[in-house]
Amino acid sequence: MDNDNDQEYDLKNTSSKTRDITMTTNLTHGAQPSLAQRAWNIRHKSLLMGAVQKQGYVGQALGVSDVLAVSYFHAMTFHPEDPEWEGRDRFLLSIGHYAIALYAALLEAGILPEYELETYGTDDSRLPMSGMASYTPGMEITGGSLGHGLGIGVGMALGLKRKRSASFVYNLMSDGELNEGSTWEAAMSAAHHKLDNLICLVDFNNQQADGKSTETLSSEPIDGKFEAFGWYTQRVDGNDIEALVKAFDKARHYDGAKPRAIICDTKMCKGVPFLEAREITHFVRVDEEEWDLALSVLEEGKPS
Repeated sequence: MDNDNDQEYDLKNTSSKTRDITMTTNLTHGAQPSLAQRAWNIRHKSLLMGAVQKQGYVGQALGVSDVLAVSYFHAMTFHPEDPEWEGRDRFLLSIGHYAIALYAALLEAGILPEYELETYGTDDSRLPMSGMASYTPGMEITGGSLGHGLGIGVGMALGLKRKRSASFVYNLMSDGELNEGSTWEAAMSAAHHKLDNLICLVDFNNQQADGKSTETLSSEPIDGKFEAFGWYTQRVDGNDIEALVKAFDKARHYDGAKPRAIICDTKMCKGVPFLEAREITHFVRVDEEEWDLALSVLEEGKPS
């Protein structure tokens, strides 16, 4: 979020090399929640939405909340009151079924009003179960058919460069999308065009619909593959906020003319141990009486 709402954004005199990454602050004054508190809030909102329909991809949402907290409350520049502001950083949700997680981040960021949480998955809601750009403010693309987000990100990053924009494009994708040939076509194109304004975030939770990603069709070594395709690559614990902050800062400050990838190793259902322990977590089954229990367990781990 930009902390200077009255300043005009000059597309002609900015570049990704000189962009100040410290611009992200809340619009209100006074003490702000820590990144750990932001991540907890995103987890909490995800569970509350899941409880509305008694279903949802909450395992992924709980796992990726730290990545979203660092993205929205440390790294990215945007105006909550104007989600289409030209100077914003773009956040692409390639994995459409992670929508519940992104909605929680958009609610936490003030892009969506809090009361809409209770409409999740209902008729005429702006929060459908799979992310759709035409429905939801702050949802940059319609995800779902996996493996297309990075290609869209390449196009956006190219367009922003031609506008001389300082904005970055963040593309959040899953480890399962690494099985898609279109992902690697996009990776090759990004390196060819030297898209140093493109940051790919890979949520590696080692789980997809058919089982463990490494057993279904292994993409390891993921970091080695991105490096071989010409990317500046880091691999971190995606549930370690301090490590994520360092990785995001390095990605934005790196001065090579390369796209950047951050492989984030995450734990499905992070923060709710009895769900973490379940063998099948891609679409975690939560019994009706377990939603309140999950919220209660999460509450016990709330950061101060």
